[in-house]
Amino acid sequence: MADTDTAAGETEEAISEDDWAAAMQEQVEVDAAMAAQPQAQPASALFPSFDAPGAKPTSMNDFDLILDIPVQITVELGRTKISIRNLLQLAHGSVVELDALAGEPMDVLVNGTLIAQGEVVVVNDKFGIRLTDIITPSERVRKLRS
Repeated sequence: MADTDTAAGETEEAISEDDWAAAMQEQVEVDAAMAAQPQAQPASALFPSFDAPGAKPTSMNDFDLILDIPVQITVELGRTKISIRNLLQLAHGSVVELDALAGEPMDVLVNGTLIAQGEVVVVNDKFGIRLTDIITPSERVRKLRS
């Protein structure tokens, strides 16, 4: 058994040395092919630097690029947690108690981020929300830290 193990170990070592030599030869060929190709321009030549002296501030045209991106607005009346048992017992006319109080402002979220609070209004038989308080970016950061 010892002779068989030694022979197997030598075979694995020989194979791994051959594989290593083949990989090294392949790398030499790839390096030679890359050297033969014309060099690409550096990124600094393709894209202007924003911190370079004399760099132009972004124009309103750049801002216009994002104006048509859709976002999801959610108005949240309140939240609650209930068990699956109670959820399955809900029927037409059931009342679910929420954590918000009557008359309390509702949260307005854009893509899940609180941006404002407001109150419900009815316009032409449709519900809407009148914004009463806009959450500034600094207030949002403060709420994240607490």
